[in-house]
Amino acid sequence: MKYTDIVDQVSTATGSSKADAKIATDAVFASIKAAISSGEEVPVKDFGTFKPKETAAREGRNPATGEKIQIAASKGVGFKIAKGFKDALNA
Repeated sequence: MKYTDIVDQVSTATGSSKADAKIATDAVFASIKAAISSGEEVPVKDFGTFKPKETAAREGRNPATGEKIQIAASKGVGFKIAKGFKDALNA
């Protein structure tokens, strides 16, 4: 599914124009992004929870040469699926 497909489905489900659906979709994603960037979890009922996730710096190896390298610390997003959604997927 592409972003435009999401906008189309929001437009159809709400009976709004595609321009209004795009504004709403952008606002939802911007809100989620802002909350996670500030360290908050974002629970979405019957869908799951988005959580900020930090990975510490660590030592790794270059697979081609075997040379030790430093892998920098990074931030990302974790997602824990809601039980009802998981059950629906596995039904």
